[in-house]
Amino acid sequence: MHFFDYAGGGLHCEGVPLDQIAREVGTPVYVYSEAAMHRQVQVFSDAFQQVPHLLCYAVKANSNLSVIRKLATWGAGFEVVSGGELFRVLRAGGSSEKVVFDGPGKTVDEIRHGLEANILFFNVESAAEADLIVETARQTGKRARVSLRTNPDVDPGTHPYISTGMRDHKFGIGLEEAHELYLKLKEKPEIEIVGVTCHIGSQITQLGPYREAIQSLREFVTKLRQEGIGLRYLDFGGGLGIAYNGEETPSTLHYAELVIGATRELGLTLILEPGRIIVGNAGVLLTRVNFIKDQGGKRFVIVDAGMNDLMRPALYGSHHQVWSVTEKSTTQVADLVGPICESSDFIARSRDLPAFQPGDLAAVMSAGAYGFSLSSNYNSRPRVAEVLVSGNKFEVIRRRETYEDLIRQEL
Repeated sequence: MHFFDYAGGGLHCEGVPLDQIAREVGTPVYVYSEAAMHRQVQVFSDAFQQVPHLLCYAVKANSNLSVIRKLATWGAGFEVVSGGELFRVLRAGGSSEKVVFDGPGKTVDEIRHGLEANILFFNVESAAEADLIVETARQTGKRARVSLRTNPDVDPGTHPYISTGMRDHKFGIGLEEAHELYLKLKEKPEIEIVGVTCHIGSQITQLGPYREAIQSLREFVTKLRQEGIGLRYLDFGGGLGIAYNGEETPSTLHYAELVIGATRELGLTLILEPGRIIVGNAGVLLTRVNFIKDQGGKRFVIVDAGMNDLMRPALYGSHHQVWSVTEKSTTQVADLVGPICESSDFIARSRDLPAFQPGDLAAVMSAGAYGFSLSSNYNSRPRVAEVLVSGNKFEVIRRRETYEDLIRQEL
């Protein structure tokens, strides 16, 4: 359920017509449904309610302050991968004690920031990073809580650019090396070992890879306990996929049953890092058709949103459904493309699309995750506005950039 439906011949987000948002805010614009996000948080909480757990929303999916603020109000924690994301969480009122810090390239300043903020723990991704955390903790007089991000060498069956749990990826630490590092860190007074972590990738649509990974992690926890290493948390990451094009995806309940069944007897608090599944289907990119161009036997629908606004199709070849804001009964095969001077600037290729005409509004669906957060100013195009819909009302939660904004930091 994504709370985008037709009523009276026009597409609405909750109770707000999308053409109203386009008139008042302009296009392109990202539109998010508060009800859709809240529902997904509730679904996760309900699915894991029988065991101790903490939902740590993956901020990289959508890092708007208003989105973070809503999630904090609903009791969520946060998974961050940079000092900037930690800054956003704290500025939005998120609790630092519900923050886990991931990422394979943490800097001294980021580690210091996390220590001073008293975050829940760092997910350590290498022996070199562990040494840096030890040294930084010593210099600041803090004790660092850590979990090691293990790499179980599991193929998640997703796009190679968003697969993170195999031996040839930059993420995590192989189990044998991780075991040795746990023993080493156990002797460091600057370190408090609190957990073990695993994250195998993003947009995973089968439970098999999770089953394989959780079994590996369960055996590893047992081994660590035999070595006298106490643990409080099992961080199983995120990555649960959503339906972009009607594909079958695991339910959160079935995912929870798998994870709980494999870990309940360990007596650990589960840390879960969902991102895409919380915000993905809660957002659309609203764009206006500028031109229709027929060339070389093809039809091009040229809109005002480009790859700088939505990078996923160009980066991953990702599929996003495209709906007309005004209901249409006819379709035509066309490419939906943007104004950027790159041949990779497309949203849809050779697709059966609504029969758009110049001036029509199109909604690019399932764009709430890795949409705005991956956007850029390429071709010196100002980044778009963001809008949050709550029931029959909406508010602009990020103003559209101006040309002056483009050069504000330049000399």
